[in-house]
Amino acid sequence: MIRNYRLRKLLGPTAGLQKAVGMLLLGLLAFLIGGGLSFKRTLLPAFEWIFITSRRGVRQFVAPHEVDMAVHLLGGVLLVLGLYCTVRGIRAAFNQVFETLNPTLKDGKMDVYLRRQQLAQGPRIVAMGGGTGLSTLLRGLKQHSSNITAIVTVTDDGGSSGQLIRDKGMIPPGDIRNCLVALADAEKSMTDLFQHRFKDDSGSLSGHAMGNLLIAALVDQAKGDFEKAIEITSDVLAIRGRVVPSTLDRVRLRAELEGGIEICGETAIVAAGRKIRTLFLDPPNCKAYKGALDAIRDADLICIGPGSVFTSIIPNLLVPGVAEALKAAPAPKVYICNVMTQPGETDSYTASQHVAAIHNQVGKKVFDYVLVNTGTPTESALDKYRGSGQHFVEPDIDRIRFLGVRSLQGNYMSETDVVRHDPMKVAARLMNLLRV
Repeated sequence: MIRNYRLRKLLGPTAGLQKAVGMLLLGLLAFLIGGGLSFKRTLLPAFEWIFITSRRGVRQFVAPHEVDMAVHLLGGVLLVLGLYCTVRGIRAAFNQVFETLNPTLKDGKMDVYLRRQQLAQGPRIVAMGGGTGLSTLLRGLKQHSSNITAIVTVTDDGGSSGQLIRDKGMIPPGDIRNCLVALADAEKSMTDLFQHRFKDDSGSLSGHAMGNLLIAALVDQAKGDFEKAIEITSDVLAIRGRVVPSTLDRVRLRAELEGGIEICGETAIVAAGRKIRTLFLDPPNCKAYKGALDAIRDADLICIGPGSVFTSIIPNLLVPGVAEALKAAPAPKVYICNVMTQPGETDSYTASQHVAAIHNQVGKKVFDYVLVNTGTPTESALDKYRGSGQHFVEPDIDRIRFLGVRSLQGNYMSETDVVRHDPMKVAARLMNLLRV
């Protein structure tokens, strides 16, 4: 798997040009053969006429014994000039085509071409999760490949997504929207439009994200085809890769909490503030999205998280067939452990407890590595998070090793007051797995 990726990376700049180069070489070969066959009858007389005419013209300006040298010199100058004009003409023609296709692209066109070719031949990466954690990771991964498949959980029932579920009966678009924007190559004004959220004084639009409404409109135009709506949105945002749901079925998250209480709905589960014993989907026999299973099977690298363990990570793994596909996939599978705990879900959890929670809920080991942050946030940042009930996740490496999972240790935090993963650092470490 890794060897295939290295070969694709080596051939990246020529990918997609094999047919064009083959046709060019075939044309040159045919031209040379045709020229050779007709050289004496057609080309040689023409060349002799050009030579004789040039010789007569040069003779008027130089001494007789210098005519041959002057003709050769003139021929060399014309060859160089012809080659220069040909190259400049081809370059100008390509520039005109590029500027017509993309008027905003002015400089560095070859660099852009090579960069996009390299990304197109990058590793096939699957990233699974939901919420802001997955979208943050995608911003780093898209710098290394455009062959990314983001598999997003569809159990969110709060905010704008929850309102659209109740009003339209559609799959919640919020997490999918965030991932689409994270992978977008569109102009900032377009991504800002998708992320715009109406204020509380906007009447019936209050709290809605513009991107959610646009996706809902596309679902209507596609006659309820959510998959088609996402494809159209992906084209509008010119994303690097694709975003797919773990299932196209409407599902809700159910949980049995500490004390034997059973509760339904992601928002209600988090708000309950009790320890989660068991999670399951309603209905339990939902069907996994085929594109997600195919992407897992063909992946060079699979990333799980970061994100809310019980409401973003585990729901994807509860979809029938997904955990089995992960188990069978030959690609290295990495769980990206959160930097901070989450109130109502993972209060006081260490890194190994995050891993154990996933194993216990899924019933099997589904990843090979755990990416664990060992950097320490500033005390002022920790104080700010303590006020909201969040604490630093202790990197208990020895316990992780005891669970049979290898750890990828390092300082993966962003250098800001917000304690979260730095997407570039995380993506760079993940890509190193493919260079072993």
